[in-house]
Amino acid sequence: MPKRKRHWGLNLLIIIVVILCILAFVAHAKNWIQTEGDRIQILSGIFYEDINLGQMDSLIWIDKIPQMERKWGFSAWAVEKGIFVDSLYPDKRIRVFVDNLRNRKIKMVYGDSLVLYLNYSDSVKTDVLFNRFTELKEVSKAQLIKEN
Repeated sequence: MPKRKRHWGLNLLIIIVVILCILAFVAHAKNWIQTEGDRIQILSGIFYEDINLGQMDSLIWIDKIPQMERKWGFSAWAVEKGIFVDSLYPDKRIRVFVDNLRNRKIKMVYGDSLVLYLNYSDSVKTDVLFNRFTELKEVSKAQLIKEN
């Protein structure tokens, strides 16, 4: 019985799909955070958030994020990224950029009711980020008071 040859196009398609999946995972594997003046920009894969420090209402530590339904994004192992919906308030969208669910997370409320959860896989980096956000928030508030 002769062996059936697989078409080379199918092999190429499988390789391309595997490479795209690996690239998507690498793009979402880390949070890139940049501060420019009074703005904070957070990028993780296709998810991007640009926050004005003047709109930041609160910044606190939490140990566990509440139970939510995923609207867009992914959850893999201890990583959660994307846009989630609060089960109590279905019209409220919550941004989640969590690299490690086991570590503490930063909960940022901005723009009156928008919520963002954020951390790095390294807890020391998350502590440094929280301190930097706190300093930037205080500087931004001082500038607002000075202007008024």
